[in-house]
Amino acid sequence: MKVLVAVPVFNEEKYVARVLAEIQRYSSHVLVIDDGSSDGTPAILRSLADLGQISLLTHPENRGYGQSLIDAFHFALIHGFDWVITMDCDEQHEPARIPHFLAACRRDEADIISGSRYLSLQEQADQPPVDRRNINRVMTEMINATLNLHLTDSFCGYKAHRVSAMEKLHLTIPGYAFPMQFWVQAVAHKLRIVEIPVRLIYKDATRHFGGILDDPTARMQHYLEVLTQEIQAVHQQAAAPVLQSCCCGDGL
Repeated sequence: MKVLVAVPVFNEEKYVARVLAEIQRYSSHVLVIDDGSSDGTPAILRSLADLGQISLLTHPENRGYGQSLIDAFHFALIHGFDWVITMDCDEQHEPARIPHFLAACRRDEADIISGSRYLSLQEQADQPPVDRRNINRVMTEMINATLNLHLTDSFCGYKAHRVSAMEKLHLTIPGYAFPMQFWVQAVAHKLRIVEIPVRLIYKDATRHFGGILDDPTARMQHYLEVLTQEIQAVHQQAAAPVLQSCCCGDGL
């Protein structure tokens, strides 16, 4: 089982070297996607790449968290990995949990192993900002209701993905609404999904999304629009062959 750990990074000079050193305790295959960082992050990553400690993809400008994940899936596919574990680089995802994801991969019972900060693990001293927790709760409930899932945390980026399953998806959302498209397509392709607990950690409650998404109301509206559009697109794709067959049958 060949596993890649992929880490999207944007302006993380404070954490990146320490986090990557910890990840390397558990994985010898580490990909970092630098999403147009403008601080000291690129220099740190170049030095690590020159030493052969990481593989590095660099976006010349900020393209979005979702695009970083899409690029990681493509990298894993073309380099022959079986699984790709995605995690953040701000010390809110513990590298020490990587062996738990690897164990779940070896059980071979799922295509997506999704971390959940709201499954029982231990005492959860940290709490997310109220607007983030509320949006996560509302969107998770909506995803569960519309897609017949039983998720407890639809936004956690700490996940293991079967690469052959990701190859089936057509993922195009570059920004933070990426999970809305991801879950719809995962269900449409009948991928097997399980959750495992990860610790809820918030180092910096003041971190922002950028632009209009810093407004919780606008952010929620954006997520709803992407979810609705993706569901509609999947339904249209499913109906297209039927419509074509009907038209041909009628001699039209």
